[in-house]
Amino acid sequence: MSSKLRPDHQTPPLSLPLVGGGRFDLAEESPRAFTMIVVYRGHHCPVCHKYLSQLANMLDQFEEAGFSVVAVSMNDETLAARAQQEWDLGRLRIAYGLTIEMAKDWGLWISEAFKETEQDIFAEPGMFWVRPDGRLYLVDIANMPWPRPDLEFLLSKAPFALENGYPARGTYEG
Repeated sequence: MSSKLRPDHQTPPLSLPLVGGGRFDLAEESPRAFTMIVVYRGHHCPVCHKYLSQLANMLDQFEEAGFSVVAVSMNDETLAARAQQEWDLGRLRIAYGLTIEMAKDWGLWISEAFKETEQDIFAEPGMFWVRPDGRLYLVDIANMPWPRPDLEFLLSKAPFALENGYPARGTYEG
């Protein structure tokens, strides 16, 4: 069973290898605004292909707004590298090797393949904006491949969130 992350609280650790070398380590990120972690289902997913292609095309805009961006999956290195190359993702960082335990820690839904083209086990989509101090600001998770946050709309709201001190929402613990 997945856990539910709490907005404005520390996120779980996340450290994964990157396609092309190096590591993504959330604790080492130092964006001006947020680290945006986009969890995608894997190389088998045509919706992920389209979404990550759009994200790669908007990468400069997100970086100008103060984001560091990474896409993450449970794919192995070979499949993650194929996604990077075949989907023409440019310099979008692609991390791989997310484990079931990590996915559960981040509150992601996990699925089993029902078609031969799918990876045996994979995480369903998620997006997280994490503050530089490691506190969760925005979370969006789905149990199906289709619901994805609109990247252009989100980007348009980033200045509002930063300049107006808009707080993380969903923090009431009554």
